[in-house]
Amino acid sequence: MTAKENALNWFEISVSDMNRAKKFYETVFGIEMQLQEMMGMQMAFFPAEDMNGKVSGSLVQGPNHKPSMDGAKIYLNGNPDLANALAKVEAAGGKVIMPKTKISDEIGCMAFFIDTEGNNVALHSNN
Repeated sequence: MTAKENALNWFEISVSDMNRAKKFYETVFGIEMQLQEMMGMQMAFFPAEDMNGKVSGSLVQGPNHKPSMDGAKIYLNGNPDLANALAKVEAAGGKVIMPKTKISDEIGCMAFFIDTEGNNVALHSNN
């Protein structure tokens, strides 16, 4: 890994109920996630263009995937303003645990929520 490469290549958010989790993330971000079975796991993919160098990931239900509030934190892209996605979290079945909080003018803002599966997930936006 070098400073010119992404530190993160791929992320997976563990889920116990794929349909519920897929609906939650589609509602919060206004996206459509493609569902696929792969290697004995159910996966729902966040929108991405293949091989463009940008990081993406999926929801995963399967062995070695257990939702947790205590695992590593991932920051999902909430641009242009994470308040838009955060405002949909509770209506979609999640819980906001840290409201939009300014980090600095240079870095932007962050927030934390618990998804429908019990994962502690973060949002980041430049504003």
